[in-house]
Amino acid sequence: MTHPLLTSQDIETYQRDGVVLIKGLFADHVDTLRAGIARNMSEPGPYAAENLKDGEAGRFFDDYCNWSRISEFEQVIKNSDAGAVAADLMGSNGVQLFHDHVLVKEPGTSKPTPWHQDSPYYFVQGRQTVSFWSPMDAVTTASLRCVAGSHRWDKEVLPTRWLAETDFYPASDEYLPVPDPDAEGMTIVEFAMEPGDAVAFDYRTLHGARGNDSTTRRRAFSLRLIGDDARYVERAGPTSPPFPGHDMVAGQKLREDWFPTIFTR
Repeated sequence: MTHPLLTSQDIETYQRDGVVLIKGLFADHVDTLRAGIARNMSEPGPYAAENLKDGEAGRFFDDYCNWSRISEFEQVIKNSDAGAVAADLMGSNGVQLFHDHVLVKEPGTSKPTPWHQDSPYYFVQGRQTVSFWSPMDAVTTASLRCVAGSHRWDKEVLPTRWLAETDFYPASDEYLPVPDPDAEGMTIVEFAMEPGDAVAFDYRTLHGARGNDSTTRRRAFSLRLIGDDARYVERAGPTSPPFPGHDMVAGQKLREDWFPTIFTR
């Protein structure tokens, strides 16, 4: 049976477009996630970043891979319906945790989140992947924007470093140039969202976000999950997240002790 938060049409939309809105996925966990984000910002991890250059207004903070040290994140990952919903969307019997990600844009932060796909940054290959992007504040223009159908493109989009604006790997000619979906007339999907709603999108879906020109902050919690067919793949350089010392080899299922199963049918 399909999870109560989903319809068969939601699953069809996800498979066709690579993106769908899940109303209320984390609605019962908003306060817990807000507390976790506050703790993350006051106690940043080794991958924390400030994504503005000198002179740019506002603050754009992000950090990832903190679920094992921030109990609020671990609680939500284990107790929410995210794993069950992900299994239905991906058509997978099992769901593993890849990583968590926090992105915060303070009021008056005009810098957009650059257009990108997540998959080229990751050492994960497979058709069964899903990210949940959930705001902890009501959003309209600062919502996530996704290009429908981009998860089915033949080549991945060039990964870049957000702040330095340089190529992430040396073999940049193997990737598509980063497009301008607005100028190129692509079908962009975006939603007005309430706290706890979630955009579900495939790792290969091209996405970005506008700056936050509102008078309220935009806190977002993201959860990256993988399904049965996900395997470790070698990249041309260190990945993001890097997960140093993982000892996996190409074609291997991600190690369960680092990437635990959070749902099984």
